[in-house]
Amino acid sequence: MEVLAAKGDYIRYFKRPLLLVLVCIIVLVCTDQDYYSLLGVSKEASSREIRQAFKKLALKLHPDKNQNDPNAHENFLKINRAYEVLKDEDLRKKYDKYGEKGLEDQQQGGRYESWHFYRYDFGIYDDDPEIITLDRGEFDAAVNSGELWFVNFYSPRCSHCHDLAPTWREFAKELDGVIRIGAVNCGDNRMLCRIKGINSYPSLYVFKTGMQPVKYFGDRSKESLKNFAMQYVTSTVTELWAGNFVNAIETSFASGVGWLITFCAERGDCLSYQTRLKLAGMLEGLVNVGWMDCGTQGELCDNLDVSSSTTAYFPPGATINNKEKGGVLFLNSLDAREIYQEVMQHLPDFEIISAASLEDRLAHHRWLLFFQFGEGDKSNVQEFKKLKFLLKDEHIQVGKFDCLSSPNICNKLYVYQPCLAVFKGKGTGDYEIHHGKKILYDIVAFAKESVNSHVITLGPQNFPDKDKEPWLVDFFAPWCPPCRALLPELRKASKHLYGQLKFGTLDCTVHEGLCNMHNIRAYPTTVVFNQSDVHEYEGHHSAEQILEFIEDLRNPSVVSLTPETFAELVQRRKREEIWMVDFYAPWCGPCQALMPEWKKMARMLNGLISVGSVDCQKYYSFCHQENVRGYPEIRLFPQKSNTAHQYYSYNGWHRDAYSLRGWALGYLPQVSIDLTPQSFTEKVLNGKDHWVIDFYAPWCGPCQNFAPEFEMLARAVKGKVKAGKVDCQAYGQTCQTADIRAYPTVKFYPYQGTKKSVLGEYIDSRDAKGIADLLNEKLEAMENKGKRKKSRNKDEL
Repeated sequence: MEVLAAKGDYIRYFKRPLLLVLVCIIVLVCTDQDYYSLLGVSKEASSREIRQAFKKLALKLHPDKNQNDPNAHENFLKINRAYEVLKDEDLRKKYDKYGEKGLEDQQQGGRYESWHFYRYDFGIYDDDPEIITLDRGEFDAAVNSGELWFVNFYSPRCSHCHDLAPTWREFAKELDGVIRIGAVNCGDNRMLCRIKGINSYPSLYVFKTGMQPVKYFGDRSKESLKNFAMQYVTSTVTELWAGNFVNAIETSFASGVGWLITFCAERGDCLSYQTRLKLAGMLEGLVNVGWMDCGTQGELCDNLDVSSSTTAYFPPGATINNKEKGGVLFLNSLDAREIYQEVMQHLPDFEIISAASLEDRLAHHRWLLFFQFGEGDKSNVQEFKKLKFLLKDEHIQVGKFDCLSSPNICNKLYVYQPCLAVFKGKGTGDYEIHHGKKILYDIVAFAKESVNSHVITLGPQNFPDKDKEPWLVDFFAPWCPPCRALLPELRKASKHLYGQLKFGTLDCTVHEGLCNMHNIRAYPTTVVFNQSDVHEYEGHHSAEQILEFIEDLRNPSVVSLTPETFAELVQRRKREEIWMVDFYAPWCGPCQALMPEWKKMARMLNGLISVGSVDCQKYYSFCHQENVRGYPEIRLFPQKSNTAHQYYSYNGWHRDAYSLRGWALGYLPQVSIDLTPQSFTEKVLNGKDHWVIDFYAPWCGPCQNFAPEFEMLARAVKGKVKAGKVDCQAYGQTCQTADIRAYPTVKFYPYQGTKKSVLGEYIDSRDAKGIADLLNEKLEAMENKGKRKKSRNKDEL
């Protein structure tokens, strides 16, 4: 939010005519180069739709197919750049918010593949409706939905993946409805595949909630894949006979679950075992599946007027003697999909909640409600009837509400079109509207996440504008994919901060005026309101970084510097003080990427080095005066001395917290003591102090990385344990005597009243805090041992 305010201040320096000219130029440039227009997709396009659009253009505009066009290479670079940005969730957010200026640190799409690659290798399963291509933001929701998934992790460059593709398609068609068949393109989702431990392609895994993922190792024939997958279908097919048939039908009324029964007679074709098992999987939790052999149960089949093989659905409460009255449905098809669709149509729809009972029912139970507008609303699909079964363990009831029956209620909830929402058992005030895909697994994941989180839907009536409690508000648009990707992460974060920070979402397509009032110009914009303080979140879309952002607001590790405070705190710093300062611009992509790492680094350096930042958009003249020419510019202002160095600039390749911290610690005065063979013997082995020693070699890379960590340790244990360093290249005999076999090696030499062993105590850690905690534990144990010894001596006296 500070960034947005800064933009407004900056613009006000310009005269209105000049501003109009600049706006016109910007509009023309953006219109010419707009990435969505280049690919011919809308801003709400999914990753799959973006891939499909790019592939179509790639095959048409590729230089291999346009060798006589001198502009072919340049034209292809444009669409390739657009695709590279829009396929990446974080880059897409930056582009939507800042345009191309926010991507200046990214590659410009200078490389591309041959036409053959886009024709045969690119997006293998994008055009297969039975196969669900899962991206990073969709994967966890899918495999944790409660449904059974079989996922193919593949690489577009893998020949074996292409060999498998036709079989995977046939397999998907055959098991569609029983098992969700998915595919993950590890070329586009490297991080996801790395997290899941995928290191070879294709890798095939079965996923189901509550079960460890199971990898498939068999041959890749359709039959083998099917046999492997079906063993994880937990549904069963029950054989019925005279003794249990009547009981099954009669008890179905109490359970609310009917029966689909195949009668196998001499005449006519009987459903195969595989088809019955497939139906059991498709109808799991909704309908029991059984079969009867009329050859051995002839009398019962005669009583049911079954003279040839047939399949019948007995709904709960069906009467055997009067099948028409009981609503028994006879099905002549042998196709599992056709039978499934007929049975699903026969199942009762969700309960319609009346306006009069709505408040009371929502106050006592968790609900997933479908909001419809009239009886003709066809927003629900038959498959959604599985929701009651899939949400049973979360104690979520499923129902419908007709907004035409009570428009006032829907208006109060900001429901103006068919949608669904989760109510968390506290009435109509505590709810969240679903903005994801209208598909079963996404709805299930949303419902499970939402009821256990503390995110609510906001509007003018409950917006926390003047609330005394702190709020995190996510301003978003439902059509924006990065917005939808952020919502599950907000729910995760809200569970960790319950009672400390409230979470809400505001749909800017519905509440445009409220968003304009808060100067929201891009989606998503996530803001923390803490009374008069307003802070905009600029980090990645992850719960972990949101939590870090909130922690940093509570205990700021980075000082926001103005020209005045920079002069006072940095330029006139105390002689022994060290500062690190990040000169940044809010629109700068690399600056946004650095921000969470910068704050993490500041927390790690707390008490050793002061860390600040300067907003060069807000203080442009000052940064220009300080000769800042690019963003981010990282400078370290060392302890004051008589040397000419005023500051040091960071030119390292890596800008993560650990790399920056290591660089900064190199400018701290050394606390540890460099030991020689003589001082090692005199001070460490024969001295009366506790020592921790770093045995190292100057040429050793891990030793160089560990050096700043050891200095952190030396400061952490100062006053309790002395820290020393032994150069094993210069003093090889000393290290050999101490049994040093690798570098770096850390050993502890505690003083316990006698000369210490040269071997010391080996410490298997390279983390300063971990070593410090271990040393403190050892010292405490030694102290307690000494107290017990003194106590025994007193008792003896």
